[in-house]
Amino acid sequence: MSCKQPQRPSTDKPFDTVGPGKTVLNFHAKQIVFTQGDAAEAVFYIQKGRIKLSVVSKEGKEAIIGILERGAFVGESCLTGESVRTTTAAAVEGSLLIRIDKQTMICALRNEPAVATLFLSYLLARNLRIQEDLVDHLFNSSEKRLARILLLMAHFGEQDTPERIIPKISQETLAEMIGTTRSRVSFFMNRFRKRGFIHYDGGLHVHHSLLNVVLHD
Repeated sequence: MSCKQPQRPSTDKPFDTVGPGKTVLNFHAKQIVFTQGDAAEAVFYIQKGRIKLSVVSKEGKEAIIGILERGAFVGESCLTGESVRTTTAAAVEGSLLIRIDKQTMICALRNEPAVATLFLSYLLARNLRIQEDLVDHLFNSSEKRLARILLLMAHFGEQDTPERIIPKISQETLAEMIGTTRSRVSFFMNRFRKRGFIHYDGGLHVHHSLLNVVLHD
């Protein structure tokens, strides 16, 4: 397959000029995007919703390794030569994804500046997040890890708002993400609520004061 000639990029909709090999797909909550072991033939871009990534060990134990939101790429490791999926991706809620065939994505990265810039920015941000997650797991308590993941999911610091609402997520999922038990998550969540760091009212409201848990030694 030959790469098409570059076109004028669109900064707000970088995939508009990608052409053939791109499909817009809707997924309902809990619907599988791809399964561990499937052929790795495309990259997905999240336009709306949230996608959960999980992995199953040879012993059958499942672990959640991340929840990706709008603006994230999913399954991009196929671009490095990965022939099969090493994770399972499933929609947490109703989601809108752009599916880009592997070769089409490679061509877009070469010829579409807007796509290349978007992809590079995502990879750099993800690399920083992975480093921060590693430090978090090595040095912080499960309570601090829970506080940090809640702040991240509430997009703390991205806008000057006193609190943000986190879309519905189970305590079991939070426990898997930070590496502890559901009972410990329940204990910490109750403590956060009593201290006024969070409250429930049509969703989980996270107050900026929760940062005190992360900063406290």
